[in-house]
Amino acid sequence: MAHGFTPLPRGSGVSRGLALLILFICACLEAGGDALFRRGMHSSPTSTRAVLYLSAGVVLFAYGWLVNRPPWSFGSLLGVYIVLFFVVAQAMSWAVFGERPAAHILIGGALIVTGGLVIAARA
Repeated sequence: MAHGFTPLPRGSGVSRGLALLILFICACLEAGGDALFRRGMHSSPTSTRAVLYLSAGVVLFAYGWLVNRPPWSFGSLLGVYIVLFFVVAQAMSWAVFGERPAAHILIGGALIVTGGLVIAARA
């Protein structure tokens, strides 16, 4: 294992760069599905709520399928994924809901990113 990535089977077509891209897309899908669900919870018309819930389910299903499809040991990539998820979720929270991260969130986030770098850097 190098840099937190378990060696992938030959011919799998999943390089480190592709793995990072897939994990980034997964973070976007997971945070996006959560955001859709949250919008649904706060929607008044029942039809809008139903569409948002259904959309959230589809997006979260896509996340679950994509994160488990590649031939990798997801546990060994979890630290990197947590960093990507944290960053994407905070950006989406700010962009979609107008929630700027407070100082304690930024400090905790710095610890999350540092932990992810430690996990990814292990030999």
